Amino acid sequence: MEQRLTPWLDRQRWLDTTADALQPAVRRAFDALGPARRHVKNFLHGTWLGHPLHPALTDIPLGAWTATLVLDAIGDRPGRPGVSRAADVSLGLGLAGAVGAAATGLTDWSDTDARPRRIGVAHAALNGGATLLFAASLLCRGRAHRDTGRGLALAGYLAVIAAAYLGGELAFHEQIGMDHSAGRELPDEFTPVLAESDLAEGELKRVLYKQTPVLLVKRGDQLYALVETCAHLGGPLAEGRLDGETIVCPWHSSRFALGAGAVVDGPSAFPQPCLEVRTRDGQIEVRNTGS
Repeated sequence: MEQRLTPWLDRQRWLDTTADALQPAVRRAFDALGPARRHVKNFLHGTWLGHPLHPALTDIPLGAWTATLVLDAIGDRPGRPGVSRAADVSLGLGLAGAVGAAATGLTDWSDTDARPRRIGVAHAALNGGATLLFAASLLCRGRAHRDTGRGLALAGYLAVIAAAYLGGELAFHEQIGMDHSAGRELPDEFTPVLAESDLAEGELKRVLYKQTPVLLVKRGDQLYALVETCAHLGGPLAEGRLDGETIVCPWHSSRFALGAGAVVDGPSAFPQPCLEVRTRDGQIEVRNTGS
């Protein structure tokens, strides 16, 4: 299915046209928040959580709407009153959860490009359509058109499943929301990676330990070493810039503390792995902090 779907999506020019209009609008909306922009974006990205917030929030509407369909199938029966009312409540809960899922999803999507951006538009369109169907279902139920409401809920659920498939495509094929700095081979013992004389003050120096790129930075008497591949989408931190005691990724401006790798600003929700660093016999040596 994936081999047929992604080429088809690549041919849908309207996805790029929509993205070209929507992405700047999302960014302008955040810019309009002024000084609060940074804190709101970081919250929605999930920097405080240690991983993206969006996947956690998507469980709310999907779980609630699954319960709606099950309760619709059971219905009110003698000795079991209130089942239909419970279905309506779970449907409403799903609609409330969909707001949070949409806000976090749009925030993450605003920092994508190329195919992930295109797939993200299709993912959002299906979820938006599903949400409208569930809202119409709730309206019909309130007007005593319960059979129509059940049908609309079923159609909405099918759209949500299709959207979830595209969400999996984004996560597992395009690696959106994954930690791109994880799983790197790092030295268990102090290992020389560069002559001390080859690292200038304030320079962002990319070196290799086997196949793992490592970023070295000298600030005064202090040396720092981090995995050089940005955790967000794999940007080259050595091509970024220093800002005080932080390193800023050149791709999407994620900001990490030099000393601990903690996320200062998203869109990354993952901290940047750091290494212990020392000088010995004129060589800069690094090792995994977990050693």
